Amino acid sequence: MLFDRDGTLIRDVPYNGDPKLVEPMPGAIEALGRLRQADVPVAVVTNQSGVAKGLISPDDMDQVNARVEELLGPFDAWAICVHDDGDGCTCRKPAPGLVIRAAAVLDVSPRDCVVVGDIGRDMEAARAAGARGILIPTQETLPDEIEHAPEVAHDLCDAVDRVLNDVAAPVPAASAPWARAMGWSRW
Repeated sequence: MLFDRDGTLIRDVPYNGDPKLVEPMPGAIEALGRLRQADVPVAVVTNQSGVAKGLISPDDMDQVNARVEELLGPFDAWAICVHDDGDGCTCRKPAPGLVIRAAAVLDVSPRDCVVVGDIGRDMEAARAAGARGILIPTQETLPDEIEHAPEVAHDLCDAVDRVLNDVAAPVPAASAPWARAMGWSRW
């Protein structure tokens, strides 16, 4: 499973460069623990334009990410875009680059990934990469983003329940080696 960082795994503090301000979202520790216990790889896919804007340094970002791992446990992959909207990169969500990059590190097809996020850009990146998208609305999520989301979960635990229930269902196996072992399906 691929997770957006700010607003999904941790509380959104705009352009946060201070590890002391990192606070897990409700249920994040439990949800990630359940995935790890089920041997489902977990990764972070995050836009961090504060670096491009000069509001935080790459070192500040790395320290915040280290604190995220300290609080939530290790991730199997991190895919980070440090560009701004006008930079024209292919990694910045809603482009599919971060999803594709994380899937490559995990040695799975993007089609075998689930992207969990709190805004429309996360769902658009999932769709563009051919992945399943699950939106967890927050106060920042626009009504239009909720309406157009392919799937909406109440919180992280609900999103994980949906994925683990799909894994447990007796359906044809997907192409990823770890997915075949768990009975993972394409949707």
